Amino acid sequence: MTHYSIGQLARLTGLSTRTIRFYSDSGLIPVAGRTSGGFRTYDLDGLARLKLVRTLRDLGVDLPTAQRVLAREVSVAEVARTHAEAIDAQMRTLRLRRAVLRVVARNGEVEAVHELARLSEQERQAILDDFFDEVFGGLEMDPAFRDRMRSVKVELPDDPTAEQLEAWVELANLVRDPDFRASIRRMSERHQELRAEGVDMSGPGPEQMAAFQYAMDQAAEALAAGVDPGSPDAARFVARIDAKWQDVPNLPTGPELARWLGEFGDPRSERYWILLAVINGWPPVPDTSAQRTWLAAAVG
Repeated sequence: MTHYSIGQLARLTGLSTRTIRFYSDSGLIPVAGRTSGGFRTYDLDGLARLKLVRTLRDLGVDLPTAQRVLAREVSVAEVARTHAEAIDAQMRTLRLRRAVLRVVARNGEVEAVHELARLSEQERQAILDDFFDEVFGGLEMDPAFRDRMRSVKVELPDDPTAEQLEAWVELANLVRDPDFRASIRRMSERHQELRAEGVDMSGPGPEQMAAFQYAMDQAAEALAAGVDPGSPDAARFVARIDAKWQDVPNLPTGPELARWLGEFGDPRSERYWILLAVINGWPPVPDTSAQRTWLAAAVG
């Protein structure tokens, strides 16, 4: 039977003789015999056990758990699964910390960013629900529109990117901003008035969305060409938009378009959806604030 001295085990495993003696004294590596000089020797089973302990320790498994594995109280697979889950949790925590630090590095806010990042899913949603309660509360809104708005969830991942965390911080600050809340409340009250007048306020359909996109494309073209919104050239773009919108029900034209943009054109409402898309990993929502501003000036 092959026997190894502590020095030979050290060369075979890369462990120090001091560590091997400690493992042996702890009962992890049983002594198989003694030399004529009284020095301890170990057999192939001892070498195998030592290699397993070394591997487990390299993977971060504590010594008591390694002892349980060697005693067959727990399997290597169970230990591996438990430690893999622990490492996953540690990695999520580290990624969140990294995202927080990157956001702090950009805007200098420490406590606010840290606190918002630590909120649970329920606490994040509570911020949004409180916003809806204030801007919709007590109003006769179109049920489809109201339910669609309230169904939105903040789904920040456990390990968000810096961009997602930054978007969440901005969104939380936006929906808690009294001026933004007052603006959305005015829109909601106007929504109620129009609904009472018989206007369909359930939300834009495909025709309305296509007409809106046409208007944004026209405004973008005017901006790219450097057309001043108060110039005669701008009037031609507005005329094209009016002609397009006249064929679509429930869309304002001319002076009514200017009024509509004033009542429902707060660019922060679009920013709200842009931020949600970033947080939730949705397809990007285009920023049309520049087009809206140009169009409002051109029809005003």
